[in-house]
Amino acid sequence: MKLHLSRAEGAHQITGYGPDFVAVNGMRYEHSLVVTADTILTDWTVGSITELTAPHIARLATLQPEVVLIGTGSRTRFPSPPVLRPLIDDRIGYEIMDTGAACRTFGVLSAEGRRVLAALVLA
Repeated sequence: MKLHLSRAEGAHQITGYGPDFVAVNGMRYEHSLVVTADTILTDWTVGSITELTAPHIARLATLQPEVVLIGTGSRTRFPSPPVLRPLIDDRIGYEIMDTGAACRTFGVLSAEGRRVLAALVLA
């Protein structure tokens, strides 16, 4: 699916996605990644939601988002509560959804000026 949104100059936007890729500002990524308005982390080494650990989540919390969207691949799969503990402890909101939904939600929240982070698993 290709997305079209107006974007703030210099802000990262998810411009497309499919079963095996996510495009940010037109650049295609074929591995899991983290996206905020001003950061793209391509070294997020989560190959599937079963590999997600509390240290992965703690790294996301250091970016100080208002809300974290965790895209879990082609279908929604929930990580165990201890994995999410760093977000809970830091009082950071989070939503778990399939990666396509996380991409769409990122676009809406970032257009509203929210400090949103999308942690996208491509499995």
